[in-house]
Amino acid sequence: MVASTCHFSCMEDVGSWSENILEYFLRNNQITTEDGAEIVWYHAANHKAQMDEALRSSAHMIEADVLLPGNESEHGPPIMAHPPETSSDNTLQEWLAEVMKSNKGIKLDFKSLAAVEPSMMLLEKVKHYLKCPVWINADILPGPNGTSKVVDAKPFIDTVTSFFPDVTFSLGWTTGWHPEKVNEGYSWAMVKEMDYICSGLSQPVTFPVRAALVRQSCSQLLWLLEQSNRYSLTIWTGKTDNYSIEDLLYIREHFNKNQVFYDILEPQNQEFKQAIGIKVNF
Repeated sequence: MVASTCHFSCMEDVGSWSENILEYFLRNNQITTEDGAEIVWYHAANHKAQMDEALRSSAHMIEADVLLPGNESEHGPPIMAHPPETSSDNTLQEWLAEVMKSNKGIKLDFKSLAAVEPSMMLLEKVKHYLKCPVWINADILPGPNGTSKVVDAKPFIDTVTSFFPDVTFSLGWTTGWHPEKVNEGYSWAMVKEMDYICSGLSQPVTFPVRAALVRQSCSQLLWLLEQSNRYSLTIWTGKTDNYSIEDLLYIREHFNKNQVFYDILEPQNQEFKQAIGIKVNF
C-alpha cells in the first residue's frame, strides 16, 4: 500500500482514500490553503436530482446516506436515502458509477450495520477507479440528548477496515437539540470513550459535532484533538438548530484551521464564509 504522503502515485492507489482532504484538494488546485473552512460540502446528495446537482456544483465533498431498502432486511442492494425514507430512485451502485467520473470526494453515512458490508463490497469493485478521498460515517456513541439508535462501533469499524484498512472514518455521537431548554455539550465521558475506541486505529478519523453544542464543549473537544494528529472535527448543523455566526467564529478562533471542517446549512454557511473572508461560489 502506498503511503498517504505520496503525490501523483496516490492517484492510482486506494491509499488516496486516507489522504487528508486538504492535501488532496490543495494538490489538485481546488483550494488555496490548508484551511478546513475552504472545503465546500453538498449534503444529502441521495436522489438522482440531488446527486446531479451536487456533481454540477462547486462542492469538493459530497455527502450521501446509504441504507437497505424496505425494512433493512438482507434483501435488495443498498440505496441512497435518509431515514425515514425506505426507497430511492438511486442505488449505491448507480451513485458510485456517476460520482467516480468526477474529482469530488465522498462521505457515505450509515445509519445501520446491515447496509455496511454490501456497500463495502460495491466500493471494492470500484476502488481502482475512485481516486478521490472517501470518508465512511456512522454515529457509534450516544451523545448530548441523543435518542437515535447508535451503530455498533466494533462490528462497524471491523467490517469497514476488513475491506479498506486505510479509509478515513467519520465517527460521531447521536445528538438532539431542544430550543426550549439548556442543551448540554459533549461531556468528558463522551470524548474519552470516543478516544478509547479510536486510539487503536491507524487511519484518519474526523468527529462530526453539532454546531449548537460545540461552544459549551470546547475544552473536551480541544482535548480530543490533542490526542492524535489523525483527528479532526466536522461541524454540522440541524435544520432547526439555534446557533450564531459568533459560535462558529469562536470555534474558528480556538481550534487549528486545518483540523476543523464546516458542513453547515445556508444562510449561516455563506455568512460565516463572508465573515472569515472566504469567497462563496454557487
